[in-house]
Amino acid sequence: MNPESPDTIVIGAGVVGLCVGTHLARRGVKVTLLDELPPASGASYGNSGFLVADTAMPVALPGMYRKVPSWLADPEGPLRVRPGYLPTAAPFLLQWLKASREKQVIASSDAMRNIHQPTFDEWKALVGPQVYDSLIRRTGQVYLWEGGGTGRTPMEDALRERHGVQVQSLSLAEIREIYPGITPSITRAMVIPGNGHTTNPGRLCGALLQTFLDAGGTVSHERVQKIWQGDTGSWRLMTTAGQARSAARIVVAAGAWSHRLLAPLGIKVPLESERGYHVVLPDPSVQLAMPILHKTGYFGINSMEMGLRLAGTVEISGVEAAPDPRRCDVLVRKAQRLFPGLSHGEPRMWMGHRPSVPDSVPVIGPVPGQGGLYTCFGHGHCGLTAGPASAKLVVRQMMGEPVEFDTQAYSIQRFMR
Repeated sequence: MNPESPDTIVIGAGVVGLCVGTHLARRGVKVTLLDELPPASGASYGNSGFLVADTAMPVALPGMYRKVPSWLADPEGPLRVRPGYLPTAAPFLLQWLKASREKQVIASSDAMRNIHQPTFDEWKALVGPQVYDSLIRRTGQVYLWEGGGTGRTPMEDALRERHGVQVQSLSLAEIREIYPGITPSITRAMVIPGNGHTTNPGRLCGALLQTFLDAGGTVSHERVQKIWQGDTGSWRLMTTAGQARSAARIVVAAGAWSHRLLAPLGIKVPLESERGYHVVLPDPSVQLAMPILHKTGYFGINSMEMGLRLAGTVEISGVEAAPDPRRCDVLVRKAQRLFPGLSHGEPRMWMGHRPSVPDSVPVIGPVPGQGGLYTCFGHGHCGLTAGPASAKLVVRQMMGEPVEFDTQAYSIQRFMR
């Protein structure tokens, strides 16, 4: 091995890779992050900003498959699968259906709970109290519903009860007091006080990058094209920079592209991009005391430093297809219906790739039979929440340290049977 090579290379400089790198660098490990894009410029920048410490809800839930046809038929529905991509996505979608069985949903939720619940403490430990107080708000999150019925599913209620999650119902008067100008069609609401948000995920991740650099880590802007194990047992990498890179340990944290690096090693992971869109409405006339998850409209809305951020929808089209601006137009229309008097500046649109596996449980830990190769990807909609604890988990595994909970649920081995 080249004596100048780092002890560990982390592939991916999103929020998860930055968290892994920071934990390693603080332990004195020589570590380099490799990414062709600037750090935290993908989904780590463009997410809703929600920090869901008290939400451990897999995407696939029992009975959800019954709603899929109506979602696909609705131009404003929460799910779109581009027809030309359907044959490619079909294996993932079938596994997603299998993951919606009640037994699997409970197991997935338990695993998510372990890495979601500590998010506020972990963020404070990573970026320090000053940055934390500047950018993170632990003020709760409000769920809203329109129309008749209970608006809540027995499975979601059961999972919250299982994890001891505190929930508070809001009266109609309280809804309108918290959100002046909200449409009268909102009929029910509840608060999850244990959740929160960041006012700027991009700036939060920028502070994390500085923490990583201050701890002695390095970043190189290059795309990893292939990884393989050399004759001496070290890991070697081919990159777009043409450098001969090697390291004793590799952590694959490349988001929605992670499975492409593992496939040449004979390792297949059902990873798909749940393409997500956001719109920022600058200079909005509405300021939210707490972020909103609109359960009927399937979108989130959060007040940020740059304006009102609307986020949501799932589009299954792979990582190559061009964005569809109509998905952003839908979000703007939904926000205007929610707050009929809403005024704002020119909308700014964005699309990014959520790295998702069918059971919603990220792939964390050593790869069996591949000494020195580790994974930390597949966080789906919850990378900002679960990234810090996931990073701590994989670093403890790398160091051979004990972990307080069973780690098998996160192992890549569940896809290698």
